[in-house]
Amino acid sequence: MNMGKMNKMMKQMQKMQASLAKLQEELGEKVVEASSGGGAVKVKANGRQEVLEIKIEPEAVDPDDIEMLEDLVLAAVNEALKKAQEMVNEEMGKITGGLNLPGLL
Repeated sequence: MNMGKMNKMMKQMQKMQASLAKLQEELGEKVVEASSGGGAVKVKANGRQEVLEIKIEPEAVDPDDIEMLEDLVLAAVNEALKKAQEMVNEEMGKITGGLNLPGLL
């Protein structure tokens, strides 16, 4: 590979790296929401895979069936994290052009 091509490739990689750093910052501000139990439990998560908020409707709280509430919370959290990961993958694809570059974010 000649030096011109090598320099061009290095500049492209630096540009991509800067774009990825900016994206990582922006993903912390993007929020997805998921729910379970017909909206009885709602969870918000950001693009950093952090759960930001959990809301539980009072009618979902049955002291005689805590296990059901636990299942609803678990389902909503898992769905929110799945949506957050899908959002990250979509945004990453815009920068990487679909290249599979694991571990970048």
